[in-house]
Amino acid sequence: MQHALIVEDLPEIRTWLGETARAAFPQLRVTAVSRRDEALVAVRQQSFDLALVDLGLPDGSGIDVVRALRQHQPSALPVVVTIYDDDDHLFPALQAGAFGYLLKEQPQDTLVAQLLRMSQGEPPLSPPIARRVLGHFAGAGQRQIRLVQQLEEEVRLTDRETEVLQRVAKGYTMPEIALQFGLSRHTIADYIKQIYRKLNVSSRAEAALEAARRGLVNP
Repeated sequence: MQHALIVEDLPEIRTWLGETARAAFPQLRVTAVSRRDEALVAVRQQSFDLALVDLGLPDGSGIDVVRALRQHQPSALPVVVTIYDDDDHLFPALQAGAFGYLLKEQPQDTLVAQLLRMSQGEPPLSPPIARRVLGHFAGAGQRQIRLVQQLEEEVRLTDRETEVLQRVAKGYTMPEIALQFGLSRHTIADYIKQIYRKLNVSSRAEAALEAARRGLVNP
């Protein structure tokens, strides 16, 4: 992690989030903004490895920032940091491409520990959020599970796509994957877009779940 974007309108919390990010990744350079529009400009003008994004911003929703990062910087890891723990905020954020979802009520050392897990490819989720996600999928029923299994059987990835998916699930950044294969970042970005399209996923968290289901990484 080299560069992080902090999107938070309250100055005290914005400073706290910057300190939290640097506690997890000491070499991190932080760009902090307070508004949605400022964040969208930053996403187009700068390159980020990590983003900590509040949802309730004065000029709109942080979900737009998450969606912009997914579109313009697919290797970046957007993590929502919010007070909202309800389905109406959680699932739209995950669908937009959020890699993690953390609650501001947690102590700083807990947030730091959850961010550090990203180095192992584990999406940072506050415990209440993890339980809500599991409950959501557990309630989907056996019919949905069978449908997912059928879709997985139908989707076939090439050997290179499988290797890229495995590294995405393990938390490697796009430059790291490109270096491992001796390819350009643009080529790896094309692979990732193709994988997302084939698997019908829109975020690293969903890709990691697909990789785990396929036995490419430990769940």
